[in-house]
Amino acid sequence: MNADDTRLLRIAYDEAKAGFDEGGCPIGSVLARGGEIVSQGRNQRVQKGDPIAHGEMDALRKAGRQKTYRDTTLYTSLSPCMMCTGTIIQFGIPRVVIGENTNFGGNEDFLRSKGVEVIVANDPDCTALMQRFITEKPALWAEDIAE
Repeated sequence: MNADDTRLLRIAYDEAKAGFDEGGCPIGSVLARGGEIVSQGRNQRVQKGDPIAHGEMDALRKAGRQKTYRDTTLYTSLSPCMMCTGTIIQFGIPRVVIGENTNFGGNEDFLRSKGVEVIVANDPDCTALMQRFITEKPALWAEDIAE
């Protein structure tokens, strides 16, 4: 990870924390190109009543139409679910920086098998926030991951 990665992952964490403070699932994301933010978002399933408003999806929606994603990096506070993983692959996003995959993971190898560079930061703040959420709101977490 470089300085831009650290800075942009922190913004994804800040989005996750904002979502948590709103009563939602604490997962934040940033789409960047050349170290510059294209968009940022957070999981808004609870806030908007939208089952596919995951953090990565929110950031991508906010990015609007892009001619290409092949020069971008997606930062996410938590390892992406299969829906978000599929979107990363569909859009050809070549690089993903994940805050943590201790609380939820499993799609990193699939992303790598599709040629995506995956970096897992093992960020202690991302891990602690998600653990707090899972402990305090286990039913909402189960709903978010469709269990």
